[in-house]
Amino acid sequence: MRQLLRDSRGIVRRNPRMPRLAVLRLAAQFGDGMYQAALSGAILFNPERETDPIAIAAGFAVLLLPYSVLGPYAGALLDRWDRRNVLLVASVARAVLIGVAAIGLLFGIGETPLLVLALATVGISRFVLAGVSAALPRVLEQRWLVPMNSVLATVASVCAGVGAAASVAVIGLTGGGDVASAVAVGLSGIGSLVGIVLAYGFHRHVLGPDHGSAGTESTVHAIAVGLRTGAKAVWNSVQVTTAMIGIGAHRIVFGMNTLIMVLVLRQPADGDEMSGGLVGFGVVIMVIAAGMLVAAIGAPILIPRLGRPRTVLLGLTTALIVQLIFVTPIALATGSATDNAHRLLLVGAFGLGLAGQTIKLTGDASMQIDIDDDQRGQVFALQDTVFNICFVVAIAVTAMVIPADGRSIGVVLAGAGVYGLGIAAIALNSRRAKVVC
Repeated sequence: MRQLLRDSRGIVRRNPRMPRLAVLRLAAQFGDGMYQAALSGAILFNPERETDPIAIAAGFAVLLLPYSVLGPYAGALLDRWDRRNVLLVASVARAVLIGVAAIGLLFGIGETPLLVLALATVGISRFVLAGVSAALPRVLEQRWLVPMNSVLATVASVCAGVGAAASVAVIGLTGGGDVASAVAVGLSGIGSLVGIVLAYGFHRHVLGPDHGSAGTESTVHAIAVGLRTGAKAVWNSVQVTTAMIGIGAHRIVFGMNTLIMVLVLRQPADGDEMSGGLVGFGVVIMVIAAGMLVAAIGAPILIPRLGRPRTVLLGLTTALIVQLIFVTPIALATGSATDNAHRLLLVGAFGLGLAGQTIKLTGDASMQIDIDDDQRGQVFALQDTVFNICFVVAIAVTAMVIPADGRSIGVVLAGAGVYGLGIAAIALNSRRAKVVC
């Protein structure tokens, strides 16, 4: 880790614009961590509102699916419009929406308008992160992309976790309920305000894009064919396709496990005050972030030695083992064994955070290295689509079969099966010669 930090300082000296872009991402993720934890407090763990598995799944669908459908088309804008301006306008819009949501909570806003506001805010947040990822190769030498992605992911996961913990603390100190959630939501706007200042400080066009093939077609046409363009670019690179398969498989299982954890944590084990409720959810988020931190340290070591496809396979294999060993007990435990099952579930959260972030970092590196600048925004937006749709569909399907206490051995084993199918699909994809379209 010390060597990684020394390398990062050298990178900063040679690439002076990179720190500004990095801090913009970190501020955004701190705000996202606060905002999402505050929403969890307002909807999932708020005694003033009652939610069952189907309602939880519907909430995630409202939050994530609309942007997931539009993302590949909107991603075309990242390859045609000045990314500096896109980041600036998006940060302003997000700050305004956060303010409206906070005011609405103070006045007892209903769940439907709250979810609509959250939908827009989360969609813009994902757009900002896709823009930062697409712009990173413009401020950093290619040979430093993998280590810097890891440094950023390390600090970003900590920032998101700190933001979530801050929301939990604010809600706890202010007594819970809608008013407490409103305060936490309002404070999450700090990340957007910082983003506005930082985006404004970039010179125009310094973040790209280049105008290669992008300059030969209109923006309207580019948006209309955004999904096809992004998918075609992914298919043309075997390594990017491998990464996308890995990301999709992990997000399916992560969605299933998220619903399990939410339902289980709403019914804490006897004698374990930290195991349930919003506090327990905050602990899980921090543990997942810790796993992501370790992945960020290990990825620059693994990727050059194993190669990107093998690193993705290692991540999926690790996740499969974690699913079977550490998630299975929560579906089977009864009585006093439930305490240990809760603790094993936390270990599983760490392992899944580690495996998932390893896959994600490998995918980011593949997309930044193998995809041309004038298509990179669309590919990252497509990745967001895969990321969100797999997650939401998994939660929706799981919600229809899982009991209210979240304990289902069938769901846990189905998750292990998805990881196995992902490994098999990557093995088949590795035999495919690169398609040139």
